[in-house]
Amino acid sequence: MTDTSRPITPTRVIPAGAPLPPRPPDPDEEPPWWHQRKTPAPPSPRAPAPAAPSDPPPPIQVHVTVDLTPVEEPPPPTRTQRAVDWVWDRCTDWRLISAVLAALAPWLAGTSPAGAWAATLHDARTEAGLLAAYLLAAAALGITWAINRRGRWAGRFAYVVAFVGAIGVLDLYDIVYLLTGVPR
Repeated sequence: MTDTSRPITPTRVIPAGAPLPPRPPDPDEEPPWWHQRKTPAPPSPRAPAPAAPSDPPPPIQVHVTVDLTPVEEPPPPTRTQRAVDWVWDRCTDWRLISAVLAALAPWLAGTSPAGAWAATLHDARTEAGLLAAYLLAAAALGITWAINRRGRWAGRFAYVVAFVGAIGVLDLYDIVYLLTGVPR
């Protein structure tokens, strides 16, 4: 046990890179590393000896508790769970919810903006042709997807209108026409 009543005063400082001496220097002997310095350092003033306390300080008690039981970690989420979490995070955004409500609400002369876009694509299908209607729907989806990447409300509104309105260009017979080449 060390004596805690006396302060610790450093007696020597060995510079970095100097080899350690084989033995400590005698009280009146110069340390060998002092010869490496250009000018000797001035002697440091000694601190006055503290007054002897009347009562010794109480011993310091330290209690350390170590818990060695392993922590139960939850299993990592499955790929399906990660996909569901990703979709849920994207679908519960207030911008998306309000954009879907605004795109599907019938506030545009009794029809919704998505319904008006679907009717426009259906008219393009009957008048301009199948390929023109699909190209128009794909271009609208691509442009609104690029605008939606910023995450603003107007971009999400436009994307929902283009996505839901793209249903107006679809027809189940298109699969038969694509596979066989036989039109109606």
